[in-house]
Amino acid sequence: MKAIGFKISLPIENQESFIEFETSKPVPGAHDLLVKIDAVSVNPVDFKIRQGSAKDTVLETPKIIGWDAVGIVQSVGEKVTLFEVGDPVYYAGDITKQGSNAEYQIIDERIVGRKPSSLSIEESAVIPLTALTAWEILFDRIRISAEKDKGKSILIIGGAGGVGSIAIQLAKKIAGLKVIATASRPETVEWCQKQGADFVVNHKDLISSVREAGFEYVDYILDFVDNNIYWDTMVELIKPQGHIASITGSSEPVALTKLKSKSVSFSWELMYTRSMFQTEDMIEQHYILTKVADLLDEGVLKTTLNQTLNGFTAANLKSAHQLLESGKTIGKIAIKF
Repeated sequence: MKAIGFKISLPIENQESFIEFETSKPVPGAHDLLVKIDAVSVNPVDFKIRQGSAKDTVLETPKIIGWDAVGIVQSVGEKVTLFEVGDPVYYAGDITKQGSNAEYQIIDERIVGRKPSSLSIEESAVIPLTALTAWEILFDRIRISAEKDKGKSILIIGGAGGVGSIAIQLAKKIAGLKVIATASRPETVEWCQKQGADFVVNHKDLISSVREAGFEYVDYILDFVDNNIYWDTMVELIKPQGHIASITGSSEPVALTKLKSKSVSFSWELMYTRSMFQTEDMIEQHYILTKVADLLDEGVLKTTLNQTLNGFTAANLKSAHQLLESGKTIGKIAIKF
């Protein structure tokens, strides 16, 4: 089968930053599906892994990355019960295994959902990783409930990005929150408003912008940009007994003591935790993806696709990574095979 990967971490402009090659079609294990891939999308984790996983060595076998895919089930493992051959599926994958930038991929059925029937393959391909991340951070980490939290305020830092775009929709339409999203360019402001943000504030002067929007403090804050840059700002804006959650990691120790006087909670979110550690509730990602597909088919949620590149080629993967690395992408980018 054809696959695209890399043997060494190189600048994306380099000829060898991605290479096309032939490799054996993988064989599914007991709980695995073998999926023929029709479309993928790219996420910031893709270029971060590409930049950092082979900096000091040349790999013998090219590393295949990619953590979003849509395709058709070709065969199943002996213990598979959730899917059958021929089923259209979508998923975000497992960071400990080979990725989706290939014609075929094996994937554990417990982290796979049925493809939304009303969406095209490219519209579906951009959903899994960001929807799982946003769902988990809102409902598993902060444990927001529409029943008890409806009408509370949430600040989403990075509203026009892939995770921010779907998080706005989930926070507004499923949790019933008052959504404040950050953006600074006219096109990103408009995008956030289209996703359902009640207020769009400028991240370049965030405290003043939030206060000008009428909020002294906010109940919840989601950081999708940079924990270090925004930490003191989040500490200032969070309401006493509020909750901050982040997906961005931290190059420096997080000063949690600054949250003590307000009794504020803090959570990390990593979408790969369940598959990486084979947690007892790993199948929750199947349920989340299935619920998200239902919400998309019902028109409650909408795809965050903003650009499609046609053709499974190294050139298209390079273009997608260049766009992501610019830091100015809006919504999501799909590659249709």
